[in-house]
Amino acid sequence: MAGKKAATLPRKTYEKELLRLQTELVKLQEWVRAEGARLVVIFEGRDAAGKGGTIKRVAEHLNPRVARIAALPKPTERERTQWYFQRYVEHLPAAGEIVLFDRSWYNRAGVEHVMGFCTKEEYQLFLRQCPIFERMLVEDRILLRKYWFSVSDTEQQERFRRRLDDPVRRWKLSPMDLESITRWEAYSRAKDEMLVHTDISEAPWFVVESDDKRRARLNMIAHLLGSLPYHDVPPPVLELPERPASTGYQRPPRDLQTYVPDHAASL
Repeated sequence: MAGKKAATLPRKTYEKELLRLQTELVKLQEWVRAEGARLVVIFEGRDAAGKGGTIKRVAEHLNPRVARIAALPKPTERERTQWYFQRYVEHLPAAGEIVLFDRSWYNRAGVEHVMGFCTKEEYQLFLRQCPIFERMLVEDRILLRKYWFSVSDTEQQERFRRRLDDPVRRWKLSPMDLESITRWEAYSRAKDEMLVHTDISEAPWFVVESDDKRRARLNMIAHLLGSLPYHDVPPPVLELPERPASTGYQRPPRDLQTYVPDHAASL
């Protein structure tokens, strides 16, 4: 509900619904493969808005040969001389594939623009070309879904603070992330401008309220599933064969091989 933070979703409720939705995602994957569909899902939003955690839950039970995550590093010197969209095009799916973009070509409308990593002319060119580029994708029958994860300034700062104190998540925090705190309004204006130019009927933006990560994940996955005409594809009938009788094979003695020490026994 706008203007009022909803109560945190109980973990038990969250986990039960997440499993149900992930089961549906597997059905979606099989439909994509059977139909030869091409699905692109873009995850954008502020730093610490919950994109990575959502992508992890989407991909958790999917076949990595069908569904892959595209998280591109900063462009090389050669890539900087290419058409801006060129390096993203090579990551688009072929028939029967799903690509989840952990950030995308919209870097130019956000961090590159705000931090001065592109010129004003390059930024304006992007805003003109992006709708044309996406219309071309949709016209070529690529299923394109775009999600913007919206987090409040107070919640973002709290997540940054927790990352500073968490040794397994400290790597998620970069100087660029901290810089975003001081440029909150600049990023807000950039996001608003981006939506004005790229929220097109052929490829609209869908905003995910993400102050509650559990709600955000469920809401985004449910929306994605509801936006696609997938159906259950019957799996092939499989039966376990009978194990044949032994022909006398014997395992080599253990001392002929090097085993991993039993660390668990020391716990």
